[in-house]
Amino acid sequence: MTSSALDFSGRRVLVTAGAAGIGLAIATSFKSLGADVFVTDIDPVVVDNAKAAGFVAAVSDVSDEDQVRTLMTSVVDNLGGLDVLVNNAGVAGPTGPVDSLDSDAWKATFDVNIHGQFFCVKHALPLLRKSSEASIINMSSAAGRLGMAGRSPYSASKWAVIGFTKSLAIELGAEGIRVNAICPGAVDGPRIDAVIAAKADMVGRPVDEVAALYRGQSSLGRLIDATDIANMAVFLSSGLARNVNGQAMAVDGNTDKLF
Repeated sequence: MTSSALDFSGRRVLVTAGAAGIGLAIATSFKSLGADVFVTDIDPVVVDNAKAAGFVAAVSDVSDEDQVRTLMTSVVDNLGGLDVLVNNAGVAGPTGPVDSLDSDAWKATFDVNIHGQFFCVKHALPLLRKSSEASIINMSSAAGRLGMAGRSPYSASKWAVIGFTKSLAIELGAEGIRVNAICPGAVDGPRIDAVIAAKADMVGRPVDEVAALYRGQSSLGRLIDATDIANMAVFLSSGLARNVNGQAMAVDGNTDKLF
């Protein structure tokens, strides 16, 4: 292994939902390695923060195909092309027994978590096909390989991401475009705090007790850090992973069940 394997100088990276949380950690890691990074988010406030931090950034809703078309035009205008697409945008969706869930909330979860990835891949492919080292990273979840009571829309959408990823890897492999998924466990931050609070309310148990159960889901007994996910995204997009394709890479501390 040489240091050049992690030199992203001149490579162009798009990270959806890249202005906060896991996405910002991913974008920051690529930028630190020399990449030109474009980030999107649906929240104008965090987009402005990303611009202030030196990123090319734009407001975009990946569940809207017209907005994704416009986004890819902006990527070309600002970066000149694209080498790495990180489909990070996602929502937690509703929490509750399946027969209590609102149908529109179910659909909205899929609109972002899987339809958004489809739109981004569809409209990024003309750019990625011009790259000699194209990589697509789709964000799934530990819930995408394990069932999760009370979180069926989220879990089902993340299972779909893995199926989409493996299909794309077969479809695009002959063109040299690698496609992999990352399956994070419970990542420390405001989002998991909200999920834990909703689950505690659903099961009628104290938040601290449910938080301890979430930490105990992995054999390491701790939450994942966003930088752990960023490190995997960088690896999968680097020359070190040139023969890694169609994989769903767990970064979850060895999680074998979800509460």
